Amino acid sequence: MTENGFGYGFIPSEFLPSGKDEFYLRNEEAPVRPWRALSAGEKAALAENGNYAPDWNDFLVADPFDPRLIRNSVFYGLVRLGPLEHTVIQRHDFALPSGIRNSMIISSDIGANCAIYDCSYLSHYIIGDRVILSGIDEMQTTNHSKFGNGVLMPGEDEEVRVWIDVMNEAGGRSILPFDGMICADAFLWAAFRDDRRLVEALKDLTQKQYGGPRGRYGTAGNCAVIKSCRIIKDCAIGDYAYIKGANKLKNLTIHSSEDEASQIGEGVELVNGIIGFGCHIFYGVKAVRFVMGRNSSLKYGARLIHSVLGDNSTVSCCEILNNLIFPVHEQHHNNSFLVAGLIQGLSNMAAGATIGSNHNSRANDGEIRAGRGFWPGLSVTLKHSSRFASFVLISKGDYPYEMNIPLPFSLVNHNVKYDRVEVMPAYFWMYNMYALERNAWKAKDRDRRKKKIQYIETAYLAPDTAEEIINARELLSAWIARDRENPRHEQEDSIIVGGLERNKRKQAVLKPSKALDAYNSMLGYYVFNTFAEYLFCHGELDFAGFAALAARLDAEREKNAESGRVSEWVNMGGQIVPAFRVDRLRSDIGRYSSWHEIHDEYSRWVDLYELDKLSHAWSLLALLEGGAPADRAAFIDGFGRLRLTKRWICDQVYESRAKDFLDPFRKITYRNQEEMDAVAGKAGDNFFVKRAKEKLESFEVSLKTLLEHF
Repeated sequence: MTENGFGYGFIPSEFLPSGKDEFYLRNEEAPVRPWRALSAGEKAALAENGNYAPDWNDFLVADPFDPRLIRNSVFYGLVRLGPLEHTVIQRHDFALPSGIRNSMIISSDIGANCAIYDCSYLSHYIIGDRVILSGIDEMQTTNHSKFGNGVLMPGEDEEVRVWIDVMNEAGGRSILPFDGMICADAFLWAAFRDDRRLVEALKDLTQKQYGGPRGRYGTAGNCAVIKSCRIIKDCAIGDYAYIKGANKLKNLTIHSSEDEASQIGEGVELVNGIIGFGCHIFYGVKAVRFVMGRNSSLKYGARLIHSVLGDNSTVSCCEILNNLIFPVHEQHHNNSFLVAGLIQGLSNMAAGATIGSNHNSRANDGEIRAGRGFWPGLSVTLKHSSRFASFVLISKGDYPYEMNIPLPFSLVNHNVKYDRVEVMPAYFWMYNMYALERNAWKAKDRDRRKKKIQYIETAYLAPDTAEEIINARELLSAWIARDRENPRHEQEDSIIVGGLERNKRKQAVLKPSKALDAYNSMLGYYVFNTFAEYLFCHGELDFAGFAALAARLDAEREKNAESGRVSEWVNMGGQIVPAFRVDRLRSDIGRYSSWHEIHDEYSRWVDLYELDKLSHAWSLLALLEGGAPADRAAFIDGFGRLRLTKRWICDQVYESRAKDFLDPFRKITYRNQEEMDAVAGKAGDNFFVKRAKEKLESFEVSLKTLLEHF
């Protein structure tokens, strides 16, 4: 290649469509400007300022153009420069005068009034307006760039396709990442592997939508800042992105906007990934083959590999491999480890927790599956393969055998004295309402997404957990009945059961009768709270109209469920959906021509969710009452019980928090009560305690209005 040819031939001739040149995709992507050639005086001014190009006729500009702002730079191939005039570009505390200094630019489009300083190699990029590029060793795009999508370009072999091995290290649940992937997509693809038609259809759909011809250029959107970075290759970078000190960014889509700006910081290395709007990635993070949802953070040396991380999550100081993690996940401790799991959101992992730390099998094909609200505590170790119901708290300890905990809202403990696993069902409802209520509030309060593509159910009592409670009641009832016939107690108020772990040693359920009563209370609360929430929004309905609507919806739901199992619900990436709707989507997969259409179906499910939940509560009431729902008086009584439960919850929130202030050991670091109050405050002054009281007062007013018209 001669110097005059350097920067040209980006798309090999065999991949150029008939009648197209190598710039046809670039011209489709880049803003249209009134390009013009340089005047003789402008060429002379550029040369006088130490600039060089083999042929200045390949350097096009748009007015206004001041050649004095370009110094000591070289240009190869077709370079097009937007308006350039004296101004200063500033983001945060970093500012540079517009212009190009000490840089090499190859076949790229530069937007209006950019500042490009000390960029040793900038090749085949479309740069937006008012962008700062400073101190970059290499920033280039290849002709086969995919920007993190798991697709093939023309002429490529299947071996180069990028898969993400979620949920299973052995690759049996591999999915293809794509721009716009949400957790529902990953779950649909990874969970139903027996549906081969679905799996192949999703692969074909992804290739069709995100594949395409060779020759797309990388991008840096309007007002982006990229400074002090080493290697940036095959990246599509959004508006207002702020990138500083990164070691390597390769094959990425980095979404960003003025309202949801993404930031990437020092020492970061990211390869083969999709990064959602409003993400923050800092301080030595390593991520390979990954998807990050909106408003999520990776920090302090975290490692995210072969994983999908949902919206509103924070991960730092830990290692995450081969996982599908639904929205609102917290894991920020240096020595925690999570591998080969499906973690279904609203979760929190403590320091030292190693989830799936090894396999109790001959291959690395085990899995962890945990429902919403999964909280493994300090130094918990869990083995593959294990399954946990929703809102299970696991206390500190080494759990050496596979576990199956079907009892939601439970506390799991490894009792060393008796050498057994113990489970206290409904623990949160009985003893820690503060944590339960605060977790639901926190999940909503920390949702900073400007555009909520994925709906996230944050309520701890929803159709999915209600059905888990129904199943747990049946188990508890059977265990209690069996224990009465053949009592086996090793400590007060416990029963010996089996099936909670893969071992012959004894396993115990603590306080089973009290837990059964708690489950019944939770179901009653869920049912009438669902009715109340609906009626607060649709208060024009009287009892007769409401009852007729609910009965009609329930009958419709029975009809729509082809399997007849209307009680089954699916957590689709944080969105709770009747199983028959998911089954229908799977059976109709051939009619969807893009992921956007599938997302439209998810949105339709959100619109239907309120009525789906209402009909579910109606049918559940019939189950609880042993027949058809009763008359208006019974409903009035149910709403009365709901009011009492709301008051009890408010009291429990306070009492759960107050325990910390009454603990004598909490006081030992203070000279007196006044010092403790000044440092820690009082239980009644706690923000969340106050909020619980305000929420109760608002509910009481709404319920009073409802009952006056019901």
